[in-house]
Amino acid sequence: MTNAPHTIIDARKGALRRVLRDAGLHPGRTALAVLTGSAALGSAVGLAAVAAWMIARAAGMPSPADLAVAAVVVRFFGIGRGLFRYLERLSSHGVALRGAVSLRVRVYERLAESPAARVLPLTRGQVMARIGADVDSIADAVVRGLIPLAVAVVVSAISVGISGFLVPWAGVVLAASLLAAGVGAALLTLRSARAAAALAVTADARVTESALSALEAAAEHRVWGTSTIALVELAEADAASASAHEATARPAAWAAAVQALAAGAALVGSIAVAVTAAANGEIGPTTAAIVALLPLAAFEAVGTVPAAMQQLFRSARAAERIEELAPPRDASEDPGDIHRPGSGASAVLEAREVSAAWPGMTPTVPVTFRAGPGDVVAIVGRSGIGKTTLLATLGGALEPVCGEALIDGIPVAEPDLGAVVAITAEDAHVFGTTVLENLRVAHGGVTEAQALDALEVVGLRQWVGTLPEGLATVLGSGGGTVSGGERRRLLLARALLAPQPIHLIDEPGEHLDQAGRAALRAALAHLRSNGRSVVIVTHDLSLLDAADRTVSLDPVHSDA
Repeated sequence: MTNAPHTIIDARKGALRRVLRDAGLHPGRTALAVLTGSAALGSAVGLAAVAAWMIARAAGMPSPADLAVAAVVVRFFGIGRGLFRYLERLSSHGVALRGAVSLRVRVYERLAESPAARVLPLTRGQVMARIGADVDSIADAVVRGLIPLAVAVVVSAISVGISGFLVPWAGVVLAASLLAAGVGAALLTLRSARAAAALAVTADARVTESALSALEAAAEHRVWGTSTIALVELAEADAASASAHEATARPAAWAAAVQALAAGAALVGSIAVAVTAAANGEIGPTTAAIVALLPLAAFEAVGTVPAAMQQLFRSARAAERIEELAPPRDASEDPGDIHRPGSGASAVLEAREVSAAWPGMTPTVPVTFRAGPGDVVAIVGRSGIGKTTLLATLGGALEPVCGEALIDGIPVAEPDLGAVVAITAEDAHVFGTTVLENLRVAHGGVTEAQALDALEVVGLRQWVGTLPEGLATVLGSGGGTVSGGERRRLLLARALLAPQPIHLIDEPGEHLDQAGRAALRAALAHLRSNGRSVVIVTHDLSLLDAADRTVSLDPVHSDA
């Protein structure tokens, strides 16, 4: 039984081991959880042994004084079982919750360091499912997997030791039965349990992703009439999840059957050994009672093994999903620095017959343009034609399908995004923190004065003055406490504070009224005056007068 967790971890190519290492589990607290858990189950074994002795001893009609000590011991084990179980819960959950917090921090750090090509295709549902449910599954590996297995090994060894000390052959019978119930049941259902557990993790994640997608895009679904499709997808995901969990019940049932047979065999075998030894005069009746009844309590320890194995399978799959989201960084990998002429205060962005597409998409028409310091280039085209995809390609998040994108004459690469190129996405996130911290997303060193200047440019200075705590006012997550126009202007202010010499802005005119469009023109003029090279994507043709050049992705149009 001691090798069972390592077998699972190795089968999963070490993903679970690496993720548990990232969680930074405290060895001392983990050992305390195993110790208190063993004491709780050990109290059950001790209670059974002492109770068996008392039953056998009481049959001889002894004086109450002969049973007094045993009665006290029974009370001790009875109270100790509940007390140690409570302490085990405190220590094991403390270890797991601390580990989950540490793991989430590490995953967020890796996401922040990941190339844009890895992060941009992720949906919010995918991130939430892996940061939420998958990390919780890693915590469950500690509480429901590793610690129960360790406790099972310790308590089983103690039970076998007691039984073997009293009657050696009884120890052999109990050891064989416990191995059959623990390791045998796990090996018998190994393949089916692993497949079912992995399927359940994936199915649960799909439910989370579908539910979040349906909720967050509810308005869009109503506009486009796709609410029914979203609900059908959610229902299918839920049905798949229920089916996956039903599949996990089959190997669990087989394991329970094996354990029941092993427990029965241990009981019958121990009784036979005890009766034979007592008949031969090797042990007394009280010892025979202990040997005969000890397996009833000992099997409580291995009863958790099948569920613990299934949990480790689930956690191993969750660990793989976490590493798919944010793989551990190889120390040998060094992206290096890209030294570009003029990539400090200004830079030139060029597109030479660039065509862009995500995998499976129809590539955009090739376009050629140049955006130098102080230039504003507008990219237009009908909805869905690939304007945002082209923007991601210009920023280095995607390889061009054909042509080349250059910064100061050097091909754009992933490290450029964030270092030389700033992208303001159409759905850029507004965090559930203060106005100032939302602006510091662009640059961590933004001062209050700089923030107010940027808000002044986009026409939000007066708005901030009406807030209860000004720049220190906390906004709702996702921008739920601000209007669409205020949210868009806040994102424009964030763009103004970004230090990168090249700015790519997706649909800056969305949700803006007449005053908002004037603020957008002021923001573009501010970027222009600071020598920034700006490319905007828009379907609002009234904004084209703010651009020096317009590039159309519609095949029937030509560059203007």
